[in-house]
Amino acid sequence: QVQLVESGGGLVQAGGSLRLSCVASGRIWRVNAMGWYRQAPGNQRELVATITQSGSTNYADSVKGRFTISRDNAKNTVYLQMSSLKPEDTAVYYCNANVRRLSSSPEAAYWGQGTQVTVSS
Repeated sequence: QVQLVESGGGLVQAGGSLRLSCVASGRIWRVNAMGWYRQAPGNQRELVATITQSGSTNYADSVKGRFTISRDNAKNTVYLQMSSLKPEDTAVYYCNANVRRLSSSPEAAYWGQGTQVTVSS
């Protein structure tokens, strides 16, 4: 079974930085696109950033220029470097990975359990 393990969340003051990490493990033939999503209390889960297997990135307008997504394919790991953090960035951040377990298997999406990021004023 594929498992995503996240780390790096915490409390930071406005203007500060954090780096989130997410490692995919288990029976994996290939990890395709990976991404980060977030959900604040009372809000819907929203896309933050995505990255393809080849390294192409996409960002939500609200984080573009402040956040950077990257990955290490050899380690099946995706990162989210967050800078110039704002209180409105406060949310639970979820890691996502689109995985093919076997060469003959279709792609399936997996999610981490989420990590809390809190930005104080």
